[in-house]
Amino acid sequence: MSDWQNGLFALPCGADFPGALAEGLIRRMEGRPPQEMARVTVYANSGQSLMALRQAFIRRGPLLLPQLRLIADLGGGAATAPLARRLELGRLIDAALRADPDLAQGQSVPELAASLAALMAEMQLEGLGPEALEKIDASEHAQHWGRALAFLKIAAGYYLADPPQDREARQRAAAEALAAAWARGEKLPQGPVIVAGSTGSHGATRDFMRAVARLPMGAVVLPGFDADLPQSVWDGLDVMAEDHPQARYAPFLEEFGPPREWVEGAAPDPARNRLISLALRPAPVTDQWIEEGPQLGDLPPATANLTLIEAESPGEEAEAVALIIRKAVGDARPVTLIAADRMLTRRVQSALDRWGIIPDDSAGQPLPLTAPGLFLRHVADFFGTEMMVDALLVLLKHPVTATGLGSDYRREHNRHTRDLELHLRRNGPAFPDGKALRDWADRGDTSSKPWALWLAGLLERIVPLARDRAPRPLADRLRDLRALAEELAAGPGGDAESSGLWAKASGGLARGVLDHLAAHAAMGHDLRPGEFRDLLYEELQGQAVRQDVAAHPLVRFRGPREARTEAVGPEAGLVILSGLNEGGWPQALPPDPWLSRPMRLAAGLTLPERRVGLAAHDFQQAVGAAQVVLTRARRDAEAETIPSRWLNRLVNLLGGLPAQQGPEALEAMRSRGRYWLDLVEVQARPRIQPEPAPRPSPVPPPPALREMSVTEVRTLIRDPYSVYARRVLGLRALDPLRPEPDAAERGNVLHVIMDRFLRGLPELPETPAAMKSRLLSITDEVLEAEVPWPSARLFWRARIAGIADRLIADEVDRLSRGTPTVVEEYGALSVEGLDFRLIARPDRLDLLQDGRVHVYDYKSGPPPTDKQIRHFDKQLPLEAAMVQNGAFQALGPAEVEGISYIQLGGEGKTQGREFSPELAEETWQGFVTLIRRYLTGERGFTARLAMERSDHASDYDHLSRHGEWDTTEMPKKQRFGDDG
Repeated sequence: MSDWQNGLFALPCGADFPGALAEGLIRRMEGRPPQEMARVTVYANSGQSLMALRQAFIRRGPLLLPQLRLIADLGGGAATAPLARRLELGRLIDAALRADPDLAQGQSVPELAASLAALMAEMQLEGLGPEALEKIDASEHAQHWGRALAFLKIAAGYYLADPPQDREARQRAAAEALAAAWARGEKLPQGPVIVAGSTGSHGATRDFMRAVARLPMGAVVLPGFDADLPQSVWDGLDVMAEDHPQARYAPFLEEFGPPREWVEGAAPDPARNRLISLALRPAPVTDQWIEEGPQLGDLPPATANLTLIEAESPGEEAEAVALIIRKAVGDARPVTLIAADRMLTRRVQSALDRWGIIPDDSAGQPLPLTAPGLFLRHVADFFGTEMMVDALLVLLKHPVTATGLGSDYRREHNRHTRDLELHLRRNGPAFPDGKALRDWADRGDTSSKPWALWLAGLLERIVPLARDRAPRPLADRLRDLRALAEELAAGPGGDAESSGLWAKASGGLARGVLDHLAAHAAMGHDLRPGEFRDLLYEELQGQAVRQDVAAHPLVRFRGPREARTEAVGPEAGLVILSGLNEGGWPQALPPDPWLSRPMRLAAGLTLPERRVGLAAHDFQQAVGAAQVVLTRARRDAEAETIPSRWLNRLVNLLGGLPAQQGPEALEAMRSRGRYWLDLVEVQARPRIQPEPAPRPSPVPPPPALREMSVTEVRTLIRDPYSVYARRVLGLRALDPLRPEPDAAERGNVLHVIMDRFLRGLPELPETPAAMKSRLLSITDEVLEAEVPWPSARLFWRARIAGIADRLIADEVDRLSRGTPTVVEEYGALSVEGLDFRLIARPDRLDLLQDGRVHVYDYKSGPPPTDKQIRHFDKQLPLEAAMVQNGAFQALGPAEVEGISYIQLGGEGKTQGREFSPELAEETWQGFVTLIRRYLTGERGFTARLAMERSDHASDYDHLSRHGEWDTTEMPKKQRFGDDG
């Protein structure tokens, strides 16, 4: 092909790269026999790009296709599995960390091995051997970097040794061999060779592209080339300008000069390309903007097809994007969403579910987020950690668990799981084990008992795994994981192969990951549970599952890299660039535990900012599409966000060119964006606005209550509705799914300690030392039996020990004046004329030597003040009234000498409160009057009648519809049976 034009070519930003490449090649092959096309070889940078190129050729009619190949396949791929190489590095790192634990802190061995493997791969692609590290002067860097460098030299000497094992090393060797042979005129290809869609970001790829461009029948077609950059800018794009989108092309221009157009007129909007080119100039940019900005001309035409959406939250951003996609589908227009933030794309996909729109997502679903992947991760979490109720229920409710017996048994499994959850919430233990499940099984029926016994057997295997914290071989950990996962998935007597664990594409991929790990397990070091979980997640994360449902043909989700070659053009249609915030696009640079920026430069490696430059090129390519929507959220879940640096530059440039109507163009972009935000608000607004619920004050039919505890009187005064919901409706808040050693639990435990202490008082007086010893001994026994949290046991024991001297001194004084006669025993006092009684279970009633009684109550927190007792906290005065009226059989009617609180926290003081027999009788009569009004229907059970603080919550606020009303609203009395 003597008329073939070789060298460097380019397509502009926003061009339909696959279509333009196919069009240009077909034109160059015109007039030649059809079979000549089959002699053309096209190298692309990714499998997705190859597919897009293939489709572009097919759409252009019947013809023989060129040979489509991947640049990465030049060396034939890796000779050794990458996992095996990472495991070998992990073994080296583990040995180094044992010798020097400060070598790399805060990261596990698998994470360090992955980052080190990436560094070695980069060195291989750049043609750097172990000797490159010798160029780094360790004395010029911190001591930490010196230790890391010393280890790196050892690792590189081992890892980078000949013969080449990794894909990167073999690719570079193959590229160098081809380039050398071609330079000698040997092994020249029989047909044209084209490299398409690569930016040459790595040394091996860049050298191969140079060699192809020098071939007589070679061509390199650069994607997203900025032809508007002046030569002065190109001259300044050195190694320190890696964050510029065009920096990768500077070496090509230096060698080959400016590239020629592959096809003419491929840019959808040249005016916008000039605007974006100026906005993304390397710093400092202000003088360039002032000098060249007026040359852009009027800016509204350049931004006419740009829309800017600045939402308040990521949720609002996703809803706006979903509405745009819905409108495009309704208009039968293709639409492509490009975003680096996978969480945002999942939000958009969720929002599209309301219309049944399933996008064609090139990334698929990460395997760790599929049912089998999550299931394996949950099972792996049992190793080295104590299993609590919530972790057990997460596993039991997982859709893979107990699926080996069919869907009918799975429904039975769900019912048993629900019953077990209610039991564990109510009765515990916080850390379930086989014994607890067997005890529960003994009370089950013929259906639940076999299931509970199956689960008890599993727990007897799972609970000991919490002590599995020492390093163990990877093969053993994989075997234990697989065995436990299969038994859980199978169910009682079920078949793991029939379960959902290995079913569908996701199950097959998960099995493949475990098989791959097992095949190379001998290469790895002994792993701790946390390292094993990290390794498992890393391997699962390397796989993705394409949806096995029919995606909508007009809706595509693509990643930023795909913007270079196939996310623009007619097939892409409307292009939406989302998540344009710092940390989202561009994403934050990961920390490098091995080399600092100066060390990388000294070794001949590129700076970390290269990733930012590649992301910038993706943005520049995508924003040049025919019609573009830019979106971002002003806030995320934690704080205000910072706009992406490229969007920020574009906004600032437009705002700084008033003579070219830049501010007006920017306002028009935002106005078009506000239209969609307004639609989001309209969509979120209920079509029917219900009337807000009134503040409830129900009056149930008599008898509403037959008894009440003295501890509930405070609630009756402050929030009567809670008493109504609990006592009349029989509604109780579920116990927490994960029991915690909170203040309430601590109070219960302290009461048990004091109850056992008092009931164990000997007949003969004890010395204070013996009394203290017995108190602390009881404390240890109760904490061991009742408190499963080791840290809480230590802390609470220390609290008791800290106040033990004060408690014992006061106890000696109390015992010298009287005897604990009623300890945690029930008493009841009926209300005359009503079928109602007040009940109490006082902590302690002491019969004094003069025949009177003193009422004590234990408090783990601050006790009520006299003022609070007069108005709300009536417990002790009412208990005193019950004593005076003979409510406790062990005492009979007796005069009360006083009331006191014994603090089991703080300083352990005993605090008396104002008291007189008249106060007790007055309190009793006040209670009788109050309860009579409720029981006769004179007063309704008003919600939040006199809360201590307005921000205090009630278990029944949702039932009373609090929020639709507030406490300034008069309650609405409602009798049962009334029409209204």
